[in-house]
Amino acid sequence: MNERFAADWLSLREPADHAARSHPLLERLRGAWCSGREPLRIVDLGSGTGSNLRYLAPRLPAPQHWRLVDHDPELLGRVRPPATAGRLSLRTEQADLRDWELPATGTDLVTASALLDLVSADWLGRLVRACAGHGAAALLVLSYDGDVTWTVPDPGDAFVRAAVNAHQERDKGLGAALGPRATTEAATRFREAGYRVWIEPSPWHLDSGSLPLARQLIAGWINAAEEAFPEQAGTLRAWGARRLEDLRSGRTRLQVGHRDLLALPDAPR
Repeated sequence: MNERFAADWLSLREPADHAARSHPLLERLRGAWCSGREPLRIVDLGSGTGSNLRYLAPRLPAPQHWRLVDHDPELLGRVRPPATAGRLSLRTEQADLRDWELPATGTDLVTASALLDLVSADWLGRLVRACAGHGAAALLVLSYDGDVTWTVPDPGDAFVRAAVNAHQERDKGLGAALGPRATTEAATRFREAGYRVWIEPSPWHLDSGSLPLARQLIAGWINAAEEAFPEQAGTLRAWGARRLEDLRSGRTRLQVGHRDLLALPDAPR
């Protein structure tokens, strides 16, 4: 997988990610799936430094065994479990996500955070087949859905959003990415495999207290838009400067759309 994420970006986004997560899906997972599974065997794909582990482990029943899979050894070297988790064991595994496989010894839950919108339809099909073959549940969270909403609009917003959403569907190392269509496509694939599926919104809410994250986010959007429209570089950078000042001053707030998906096997037929 070619897409690399700096540890500082992952650290910046972790509080916003955790605040956005869907509580109803987590409660459904706990009540309908986790009871009686000891240890709960979890595979976290594209784990980075372990943000998903730090969110989920304290909220799921103990004991748990985690397998954290990522292509970047530097990020895996920074994994730290939550201090509040109960009985927990984990191992990290450096692997190209193009070649990953679920362990033969069994998996109860496959999870991933901010990954689904980066993968291709073929990769998603492999994921669904792997989950179904192991009878595993899937919790796939914080997938970008293409919705970027400012409480006070700017004339450049629509152009930037369209350019970014088009860029999201480029190859990120796992084939042509699904981008904002990812959660809908995943729901269809899991239902076809006999799963019950629930989707909940998990948007980021950014304001004047979110400037470090917003600064990097907007810079990334501008870079993505400039790749397609290099002649608009000056206009795009001016837009970015305006929007950062609007956030800093409290003139506007920003919502970045994500969705969480839970898929549980053995749907009634």
